[in-house]
Amino acid sequence: MKNRQCILESSSLSGRSGGAVILIGAGPGDPELITMKAAKYLAKADVILIDRLVSSEITDLYAHPGAVIIPVGKQCSRGIRTPQKSINELLVHYAEQGKLVVRLKGGDSSIFSNILDELETLAEHGIAYEIIPGVTSFSGAAAYCGIPLTAREHSKGIRIVTAYKTEEISDETWKDWAKSDDTLIFYMSGQKIREISEKLIEHQIDPAKGLAVVEQATTPQQKTRTFSFQNMNLDELPDFEFVPTLLIIGKTVSLHPKFSWFQELEGFESYFDKTPSTLQYAL
Repeated sequence: MKNRQCILESSSLSGRSGGAVILIGAGPGDPELITMKAAKYLAKADVILIDRLVSSEITDLYAHPGAVIIPVGKQCSRGIRTPQKSINELLVHYAEQGKLVVRLKGGDSSIFSNILDELETLAEHGIAYEIIPGVTSFSGAAAYCGIPLTAREHSKGIRIVTAYKTEEISDETWKDWAKSDDTLIFYMSGQKIREISEKLIEHQIDPAKGLAVVEQATTPQQKTRTFSFQNMNLDELPDFEFVPTLLIIGKTVSLHPKFSWFQELEGFESYFDKTPSTLQYAL
């Protein structure tokens, strides 16, 4: 451990001769799921670029009072979109001023995010950076639903996929997913619940498997609904309501009624709309 050195402790940053960007996974919603290392960086950050699917309580609790907080949210279904180019420009702009910049992303920053675009930009401009992992959205959702993602006689592994562009998915892929012994996790696929279920049934998914639809996982507005492929009525599947929505498919879904521990509210509203969704700070 003696050789470990993070950017926060480096002489160049402490002397403010050069800035740095810290790419942080903020977890799936519950502000207490953020890591200690992430909280440490937030307390030191000069500038924080925050995604829409990050609890506003995180910056309230952990950010330095003088930090500049810039919402850079996206929600394409509602026409809310901060161009990735603008985000990249902001990272470079502040880092080149010698600032410590935190890029705060929902879940884990390396799973279904645009971290590659940002890493390429930072590398191109010679800007120091560090990646801090976060609790993934799917692991947070599964834990708060009481669904073990792997378990003896239920699942041998996990697959993290997306079906938001179903027209690009081949029949071979649908068959592979339907026949797999793994638990399937679908990101960004809430609007495709019926189509995904129909395709898996068409490709003879095991009737012992189930579907869990988890919206706004780990937040006070979490809502979980489960269905069995054995007697599934596609017309009874829920309409997509709130972002984020995760789909968990597999035999482990059947464990939800037995091990569910998180008390979900009767009412249901958007949790993340409390966080500003558009770019509100100009260079």
